[in-house]
Amino acid sequence: MSLSVGFPGAGAILINGKSPATIDALSNAAAEEASTALGTDESDTLRVGAGKQAEKSEAADSGGDNQSIVVKMLLKRMQELQEQLKQQQQQLAAAQAADYPTPEAKQTVVMGLQGQIAQTNGALAEVSGNLVRELAKDSSSGGLVNTTA
Repeated sequence: MSLSVGFPGAGAILINGKSPATIDALSNAAAEEASTALGTDESDTLRVGAGKQAEKSEAADSGGDNQSIVVKMLLKRMQELQEQLKQQQQQLAAAQAADYPTPEAKQTVVMGLQGQIAQTNGALAEVSGNLVRELAKDSSSGGLVNTTA
């Protein structure tokens, strides 16, 4: 008996019953709505890394097409989670400043938002770990070597 594990063709992958293209379209629409509602633009996104790494990441985003599809999807998901975290932190700040009929009501709302933030942080950590693993895999196979002068 043999068992093989692998990824099917990209067209056959479903995430929560939806194709990656559908998820991409939905996330783009949600991101545009959120940016419009918050009055922010894309230059407010958080860059992971420091100094030279952040510059390399920015350069890779703007002109580098040498990244795998998985890396691109993970980077996009990371940006989505960072935006979601930013929104949740704004909601938490608003909830903490708001007046409630009882201290218990305020505590319930604040704790609920803190739970959501914790879940988003966990998802962000998971995506970061997957991204590091994928980048390490690409770099060991030479997938991220830039051969241009």
